Amino acid sequence: MRTQIAIPTLVRVKPGAANRVGIYARRRGFKEIVVLHSADLKMDLMHKLCTGLKAEGIQVLHRWPVQEASFEQARELFPQIPTRTRAIVGFGGGRALDVAKYVAFLTRIPYFAVPTSLSNDGFCSPQSSLTLEGRRKSLPSTMPFGVAIDTEICLAAPEILWLAGVGDLTAKLTAVADWKLAFNAVGTLVDDFAALLSDATVYQFIARPQRDLEGVRLLGTSLMLNGIAMEVCGSSRPASGSEHLISHALDSLGGPPRMHGIQVGVATYLVSLLQKQNAALIADLFETTGFWRKAMAQPFSLTDWLEALRLAPAIKQDFYTVLSSRDCLPEAEHHLRTDPHLRQCVVE
Repeated sequence: MRTQIAIPTLVRVKPGAANRVGIYARRRGFKEIVVLHSADLKMDLMHKLCTGLKAEGIQVLHRWPVQEASFEQARELFPQIPTRTRAIVGFGGGRALDVAKYVAFLTRIPYFAVPTSLSNDGFCSPQSSLTLEGRRKSLPSTMPFGVAIDTEICLAAPEILWLAGVGDLTAKLTAVADWKLAFNAVGTLVDDFAALLSDATVYQFIARPQRDLEGVRLLGTSLMLNGIAMEVCGSSRPASGSEHLISHALDSLGGPPRMHGIQVGVATYLVSLLQKQNAALIADLFETTGFWRKAMAQPFSLTDWLEALRLAPAIKQDFYTVLSSRDCLPEAEHHLRTDPHLRQCVVE
């Protein structure tokens, strides 16, 4: 039984938050830091961060670009972190944040997450999604000490990253439904608070799913709370169910790389049809946000999806979902071929 959890001590979700990381660090006594950032980060964004740090007398001991989200990259950086480092700042997209978070875990140094987009919940979760010898793994990691979401920066990110975040957030509906199904079928214990928190994050965003500063604030807060829900129960169950198994199976087939949240979002809608709940709600949300338009612009292969559905139930041992409850392949194929949304996203 878990009696202690780690949650962010500092949370800022507001315009200009990146400029104020120096203030947040100074208040906590973090005078010497290391920055791990996306290799393709725009210079004006780095200028915002560094100007704010310099103004507060924060010394940046090193700045390293993160080229890939791999265990090998984290292992290379780990021994180079100076011993006098007081905090590690991850700045940029998901790859840089996952590596920074894992390096902070290895060094046991407080970690600040400063995402520049909101494509998934990984910026505030107890795992890092890294490749190990070319294979994607979820490795135990540290929760951020601080999260600073600059809503102006995230709003300016490409639309597809916003839509990927919408897809990854919506997956929490099917994940929680799978979790409760697992309890009824095989006795998998459900942490009621984690499940409630995860569900609530989706409905918080659905109340106002607009791509503006307030919408970014809601999406960022929702994804952050989802990460905390995983920490609460010590499991990915509140955030990941059969829709993520399908996505992992698709990744294993070696097809064209796709944005994780877009792939998961389409799988979420398909799974909601199999679960026979929330499908209309999800379809309307995807219509309102423009998710369907983006997913249909680069359709998936029907052959790949049918193979992924065949492989998905065996990807995680002892992980009961709707895909475990029956042979869902014929029903899923019917939906993929006939549903007005899916048949435009997944084609022959």
